[in-house]
Amino acid sequence: MKLTLHKYIFNEIWPTFLASLFIFVFIITASQMLPLTQLILTQGVRAVQVMQMVFYSLPDMITFALPAASLMSVVLAFLRLSADSEIIALKSCGISLYQMMPPVVALSFSGLLITALIGIYAVPWGTKSFKDLIFQIAESKADLGIRERIFNEPFEDVIFYVNSFSTRDRLMKDVFVVDRRDQEIVNTIIAQEGQIFSQPEERQIILHFTNGTIFMVGKDLDSARTIKFNTYDLAIGLKDIMAAIASRKKKPKEMSLSELSNQLKKDKKKKEKYNKVMIQLLEKASIPLAVFLMGIIGAPLGAQIGSRGRSTGIGVSLLVFLSYYMCLAGARGICETGTLSPVIGVWIPNVFLLISCIFLFWRAGKGDSFSLLPNFFSLRRSLNHLGSRIS
Repeated sequence: MKLTLHKYIFNEIWPTFLASLFIFVFIITASQMLPLTQLILTQGVRAVQVMQMVFYSLPDMITFALPAASLMSVVLAFLRLSADSEIIALKSCGISLYQMMPPVVALSFSGLLITALIGIYAVPWGTKSFKDLIFQIAESKADLGIRERIFNEPFEDVIFYVNSFSTRDRLMKDVFVVDRRDQEIVNTIIAQEGQIFSQPEERQIILHFTNGTIFMVGKDLDSARTIKFNTYDLAIGLKDIMAAIASRKKKPKEMSLSELSNQLKKDKKKKEKYNKVMIQLLEKASIPLAVFLMGIIGAPLGAQIGSRGRSTGIGVSLLVFLSYYMCLAGARGICETGTLSPVIGVWIPNVFLLISCIFLFWRAGKGDSFSLLPNFFSLRRSLNHLGSRIS
């Protein structure tokens, strides 16, 4: 009988879990479509490349959505069982809430494993692949954005004019470049030749000029100087084309476990960098654990909400989810500044979930309902009644 019951509860949970996960990922993806569409319109990025960006971002989106999907699926399943008085019927047969937990534990543990695998392998791969794609776009812009005998701006605040350009050798003749990226100085470069080189490891493009002059003029026109050169290299990093999503070095989010461990040894004397790497390393375990705890919390929470309806279950689930992520963001900020050690701070959101879990199971054991909701609904009825009297 118990096996049949466990299958029944499991079949209540997993369709909602998949649907919730899909909806959350879709919402996150939709929120990113406007800036991605702007890339097509303003930066000349192809639609296929935009779809690749979305694909590489999916592991990060799924990691973000999994705790909410785990919580919401279990809450809605047990809310439905409670609303249809099935939980009362099971309790009358001597089956407690704890005996209904095996399918919840199984699904929550599966969520833990999936989140851990995505966090350890897929997120670093996706983040690195995303930035490699951005570099490829930047590299192609360097070639496609340069036109002979036309003023053009292949990179933001870098204006080119070349007399001739060979796409095969990436060689420019009679080059005129205005570099306005520096907030204090405008650099104007005039050279006989220039050649484009790429450095994929450092994610930057080098413009190598020969036999020319640099005119350096202050933005306020209060200073000026001239430098002649035989060779001069102008570096164009990813930050010069898409500052918000680019960098020359690997960020902690792109690193594997071994790379994070090695980076910790290198950054021992650099407190801020060390804290960021340590946070990323510990979150490989803390976030999967949060997915597990979210699923466990859902059972007593859904059972105690009772007959308030699916909308109430969704609202309460989102409230718990947002409370967790606010706690997570706050803990990250405190740990990055060094006010609190990451070894302690990273686990604060999980402690919040664990305490909530113990409290809800304790109330479920006493047979109490979720008391905040009746108060909320009685307050709403009072306000509606007051409004009708005023009108």
